[in-house]
Amino acid sequence: MSRQRRVIWLVGAILAVLTACAVLVLVESQTKFVRRLVDNVLYDNRNHYLPCEQLPPLAEVERVLEEHQDVIQRIEAVNPGYVGVEVSVCEGGNADITFWYGTHAERKAIEQIIGSDTFFGVPYNLNNR
Repeated sequence: MSRQRRVIWLVGAILAVLTACAVLVLVESQTKFVRRLVDNVLYDNRNHYLPCEQLPPLAEVERVLEEHQDVIQRIEAVNPGYVGVEVSVCEGGNADITFWYGTHAERKAIEQIIGSDTFFGVPYNLNNR
């Protein structure tokens, strides 16, 4: 193979790798696939990844929590003292809910109780602590 052909082949290979990397970065930024996979498999977490602007106002989150205290009590009863709930507030005044737990079995129990991707319309995170 001549030197010119090797250079052309190398440039083509580099462009192909750069294009593949750009596509992967674009896909990840839109889907958070790798981030979700790492959170789920490595950390046993589930997060919604929504920006603060897309979260409901704090007053709405507090209203939902108050209206569904029976469900909150069922979640906390999964393992009292080791399972809980907290509200996280963004700078703009919007908020979400985080349920925390200590084991994968507790996470599964919480997910069964909630039974949805939101807690009565409020985005939530599941964090293994």
